[in-house]
This record gives sequence, structure tokens and C-alpha cells, in this order.
Amino acid sequence: MYESLWSFPGGVMGDFDRLRRELDDVFGTSGLASSIRSVAPGAFPAVNVGQTPTSVEVYAFAPGIDPAKIDVVIDRGVLTISGERASALPPQQPGDKRVSVYSRERSSGAFKRAVSLPDDVDPTRVHATYRDGVLNVSIARRESAQPQRITVQ
Repeated sequence: MYESLWSFPGGVMGDFDRLRRELDDVFGTSGLASSIRSVAPGAFPAVNVGQTPTSVEVYAFAPGIDPAKIDVVIDRGVLTISGERASALPPQQPGDKRVSVYSRERSSGAFKRAVSLPDDVDPTRVHATYRDGVLNVSIARRESAQPQRITVQ
């Protein structure tokens, strides 16, 4: 019925969405997770988790971060990705009028995400790579968890 409110670039709904984001920045994230395994909207870095027959694949979308400053830890079945993204703005001193920020949509500062892993992963066989702003963590599954073909006699 009011679809034009959502699609119009300067529409009312866009203004409400912008206001919600600004309030989240001031008072903290107020959005609730959409399911038991997800986090509130706007969490950084965004994470995709999937599996193959031989591994669990975790992709964290974290552009603009030095790979040496990313910590990847597996402890008791939980994969934790943490680090810090530096601000692109120069530090502002009190009374400094040279830097004016009109819009700030890119978050900066420390971040931490935790992903619960299935019981059949092997924490000793982990491979992590960072390329083009995407961190890929591949955790191999135990051999005992692999499908086995049984011959019928």
C-alpha cells in the first residue's frame, strides 16, 4: 500500500531508518537478534557460516583491517574472531576546528565475534586466510565424522 515510502530516496521510512541507526550509535545497539544463533543487526564483522562434508567454513567480512591485528582463537568449541579497526579520521584535539564529520557510517574500534562450532570439528586442523577484506577460517572435521561407504555382501 505504501511501498513508495520505502523506495523513495528521501522518503519518510529512510529517515526513520537513519534515526534508528543514529540512536543505536548513541545508546548502543537496541536491535534484537533474529534467531538464537544470530546477533543484532549491524554487528561487525558480518559472518557467514557453512559446512562441507569435510570442513566447517567461516567467512568474516572485515575490509580495511591489517591481517596481523586479527586474532582467531578456538576454545572449547567456540571460534572467536577479534581485532581492531583503526579510524580513518585523524585524531581530533579539543578546540580543533579543522576536522568536521557530517556522516560516519563506517565503524571503528575493537570488535569481537564468537561462533559456536559443531562437536565433530578438529581444532588442531584449522586454516585461516585473509584476502580482499574477507577472513576465511576453515576447520576440518574429524575423520570419524566423515561419511563412510559400506559394502554390502
